[in-house]
Amino acid sequence: MLPLKGYRFPRSVIAYAVWSYYRFNLSLRDVEDLLAERGVTVSYETIRVWVDRFGPQMASQIRRDRPPAGNKWHIDEMVITIGGEPRWLWRAVDDRGDVLEILVQKRPNADAARRFLRKLMRRWGQPRVVVTDKLRSYDVAFRTDCRSADHRSHKRLNNRIEASHRHTRRREKIMGRFKSAGHAQRFLATHDQIVTLFRPKRHRLSARSFRHSRADAFSLWADYTAKLAA
Repeated sequence: MLPLKGYRFPRSVIAYAVWSYYRFNLSLRDVEDLLAERGVTVSYETIRVWVDRFGPQMASQIRRDRPPAGNKWHIDEMVITIGGEPRWLWRAVDDRGDVLEILVQKRPNADAARRFLRKLMRRWGQPRVVVTDKLRSYDVAFRTDCRSADHRSHKRLNNRIEASHRHTRRREKIMGRFKSAGHAQRFLATHDQIVTLFRPKRHRLSARSFRHSRADAFSLWADYTAKLAA
């Protein structure tokens, strides 16, 4: 692979650091130790620059190459604490469990629900069915912006999205909470796409199918590494 202009380390080392940080529940210092064990001496601050610079590039390529979203969506919201104040993280997944979009907002009101729904539809079009919890803000959003969808509001129908929330809680704990709403938005938008690529639904696959899926993911990652731009 051609070297990255202005960077001392090759693309393979930078891509490995980005992959390790987003794929596993690791801190920047953990990734620093992994690289040191492999003979690469680099500070965690440099790794921070790498993940902030190249992580979104990887996520953008993964999102671009994904198959079209399913026409059944699950939308949910969770509370994250930023600077001692609650913020609402809105997330949508399709019927395969792949994360479609996230958005960090101050309130769980109707305006916030409409803003998130419009962002979703600009990227993925109109859904056939949308499953949410009983938050009344969703009723306003769907009556206003998406009347054609079958809106199903039920507390126990939205379990599919809960797995994504668990990943966020783990990372939030390791990172000592997010530093700002922008930081949470940037990190989670990248994290969710990379996790989607490298965490296929293993319980639905045979051992052979899982190995093929993992090999395909690594092959795609190598292609994305070759396309990194400084």
